[in-house]
Amino acid sequence: MTREELIEKAGRITPPGQQTAREFEALAPALAAELNQRMSARADLATLIGKDNTAMMEDNHRNHARFMTSLLWLYDPKNLVDTVLWVFQAYRAHGFRLTYWPAQLDTWMQVLEKRLSPEANAEVSPIYTFMIVNQPAFADLSILYMERSSQALTVITDCTRH
Repeated sequence: MTREELIEKAGRITPPGQQTAREFEALAPALAAELNQRMSARADLATLIGKDNTAMMEDNHRNHARFMTSLLWLYDPKNLVDTVLWVFQAYRAHGFRLTYWPAQLDTWMQVLEKRLSPEANAEVSPIYTFMIVNQPAFADLSILYMERSSQALTVITDCTRH
């Protein structure tokens, strides 16, 4: 699947309403804190995120809550897809495994179902479902982009040596 196909699929999601954005924004710090607590308690955490990456993971969850707040206020499929691709590349470069994202996103959905009103959860969960269902495509594209970046750096390095 291409980036453009992901953007088109994300465009089929009904944008959440202002009440949902307001509710999520008010709860965002508590949502991220609960997610951090749940993820930190996992016995397989080091396998998911690599060694000594707990602080980075916790920052990622807080940043995710802030990003989702802005996305809920102004839903933009291109921004969603490009941000997820960037996150995959950046965090994988720091040792996060592909298995981290389904574990994290499933946990987000549990926390959201517990904390958000049923109405807000119904508007937010399609975005998380989109990220979960398309995780293999995001992974494949991020690998492709990482390889292209690596090849470009090699070409640049080779050119500067001559």
